[in-house]
Amino acid sequence: MNIGFDLDKIFINTPPVVPIEIIEWLYKEKTNHELKYRIPSRPEQILRIFSHYPPFRQPIAENMNFLKKLASANKDKYYLISSRFGFLKTRTDNLIKKYHFDKIFNAMYFNYDNKQPHEFKNEIIKKLDLDMFVDDDLQLLEYLTDKNPKTKFFWLNEKVNKSLKKNLFAIKHLYEMLVPHRNGAGFD
Repeated sequence: MNIGFDLDKIFINTPPVVPIEIIEWLYKEKTNHELKYRIPSRPEQILRIFSHYPPFRQPIAENMNFLKKLASANKDKYYLISSRFGFLKTRTDNLIKKYHFDKIFNAMYFNYDNKQPHEFKNEIIKKLDLDMFVDDDLQLLEYLTDKNPKTKFFWLNEKVNKSLKKNLFAIKHLYEMLVPHRNGAGFD
């Protein structure tokens, strides 16, 4: 199986004092029901580079440990697919080295050309012919489910644990992606 994962909020936490609503406001652009992400201005880029300093972006140990065990126990292929923009390349490269992501993932893909994140991820998912993909951005996943009906998508979140669509499932813990979903019937 080919399995893809997003990076932020899956393996790396957001800054501890910044509310999620602020992060969403900084990332997404307001449009007429169209999914669109903002390319930050230069002052915002400086702020975001600072907010990606390692003490502010700690690993999510439970998820890191789960993936390490999973990768060592089977022959599936694991891919890291992050839509981090190019201005975060140095911070991201340092993070990859620090946490040895290159030892866990078969390949890693980053949005350093600053494409729209949903379009970038759709392109990579199709290229890799993924069987499963895990992300924390529900709007992005809803876009991807329609474009990739054979892929199972998992929305990692803290509140909901159920089937949302035929190929989209809400999970609270990463290990739940391995739960048989009874042909889309979801969770009990």
